[in-house]
Amino acid sequence: MNHINIKNISDFNLAFNLPEPENPLFSIGQKKLSADEIENCVASNEEASYTNQFYLISLKNIVSGEILYGRTKYDCGTGTLLFSAPNQTYVIKDIVISSESWFIAFHEDFIRGLDIQKRIKSYNFFNYNVNEALHLSPKEEQTIKSIFRNIEVEYQNNQDEFSKEIILTHLDALLKYADRFYKRQFLNRKEINKALFTRFTEILDEYFESNQLEENGIPTVEWLASKLGVSHRYMRDTIKTETGKTAVDQINLYLVEEAKNLLLAPNASISETAYKLGFEYPQYFSRLFKKKTGVSPKEYIESATMN
Repeated sequence: MNHINIKNISDFNLAFNLPEPENPLFSIGQKKLSADEIENCVASNEEASYTNQFYLISLKNIVSGEILYGRTKYDCGTGTLLFSAPNQTYVIKDIVISSESWFIAFHEDFIRGLDIQKRIKSYNFFNYNVNEALHLSPKEEQTIKSIFRNIEVEYQNNQDEFSKEIILTHLDALLKYADRFYKRQFLNRKEINKALFTRFTEILDEYFESNQLEENGIPTVEWLASKLGVSHRYMRDTIKTETGKTAVDQINLYLVEEAKNLLLAPNASISETAYKLGFEYPQYFSRLFKKKTGVSPKEYIESATMN
């Protein structure tokens, strides 16, 4: 598998046969394939990994040939937005190229010191995997395309003191719409979210039953996400949407429920229970147990014995 490290926006444009950028820190454009090149979509069986040293937003540009979460194949009739942050490596396999592709590429220096730089850090979708792309409804796609066009018009105009501010205003609007549409997508995929959370719990069960908690400690969010085949940010957002609690909260609640079972065993030891559940120090376990149940492990045992 080839690995391509794209260091700057000029190299990005060159790699994808696009014009030299008007601004070395910012570029926007679109590509259209001819009727001879496509009927509906053109797929390639090549596999490659990419690392961009800048932010990249693309609409119906390149996506995985197989989309998870209810779609076995990429739907060419629906717009797809992909986001990647600087230094993020992603793999493209069995790519699909749509008839019309838009992209925005911008270096962090383009937004450095501005409010939008702080806001971008809060958008988890810049760290989602390719198969967790945003699938737009036709109306949503038109909204996003209109913003791309507005940015392109300003980008192609003669640059003046207002140009950057206007571009950033449109870019900020695009990101806010993306955030809104992602929340809609999570709500529309309730059954899929439930399936992911069910599998999340099953992985914890398997981990506990094979004594890995005692041997390897409490699993991290990143490890659980890798077992689910999703990015940890996407897993966190999905679980938060489905349960109202964070992934870490769900892990802790699981540990507390297992602790209740272990503590009710004859001659149960609080320290041994803590070690079986992956806690290095029993006091950390006791603190978490009391926080989640309102009583200490000792009080829980005494209450259960009395009843």
